[in-house]
Amino acid sequence: MTLPDDLAAATLALARRFAAGATLWSLAPRWPSHGRHVAVEFVHPVIVGKRALPAVHVDDTDPTASLRLLHRPGDVVLAIAPADDPTTAAVMRRAAAWGVTGFWIGAGPRPPAGAADHVLWAEGPEPADVVARNGGIVLLYHLLWELTHVVFEHPVLLADVDAEAEAEAGAATCTDDVCITCSDEGRLAEIMYPVEGSQALVLAGGAAETIDVSLVGDVVAGDLVLVHAGTAITLVDEGAPG
Repeated sequence: MTLPDDLAAATLALARRFAAGATLWSLAPRWPSHGRHVAVEFVHPVIVGKRALPAVHVDDTDPTASLRLLHRPGDVVLAIAPADDPTTAAVMRRAAAWGVTGFWIGAGPRPPAGAADHVLWAEGPEPADVVARNGGIVLLYHLLWELTHVVFEHPVLLADVDAEAEAEAGAATCTDDVCITCSDEGRLAEIMYPVEGSQALVLAGGAAETIDVSLVGDVVAGDLVLVHAGTAITLVDEGAPG
């Protein structure tokens, strides 16, 4: 996809999340000023008549732990970081388990395919830290903010969002012990904490559930696993792309 296509898809997704009551959580571990700028941009618009949108910058030593506690399913996490930022990669990898939508804005080499739900990248030969200072990254999140408000001006684009989401979720739900729909494909889950025996409490799609972890052995809080039919079938390698 081209940058205009990426912007269009990200804008529509972000506007729909806000319309459904989401909060935007921003982080920028290498460039914290950008993270603060994003939060201020959305929550305190400078154009009269534009709505204020809930946005908070997470600026601490462990944003992954903070977001794990603060987010609600359906929220948005927007990171401004280069592709090699490990904190952003860890947060984006957990987005599906937490039930949040991940947006990654940056420059330099792109992150691997599937690293976030939406990627907006300043293409070009300049190093990421140069683009962070020359306005290229600012332009991307300003465009995202402005186009989100354009979507709000056309309510038909926001209609029936909840109904569509419920229909999609219902079509993908597995209710049998052996799922003939998804075969051996698993859902991403994050271990909250082990419980007695060979079970653990996890977050999967933003919902807490207890699963069997006997196939993967010992697990600790924060581990990522693939879950199928109530069982963890493998640990997820956090160094793997996507």
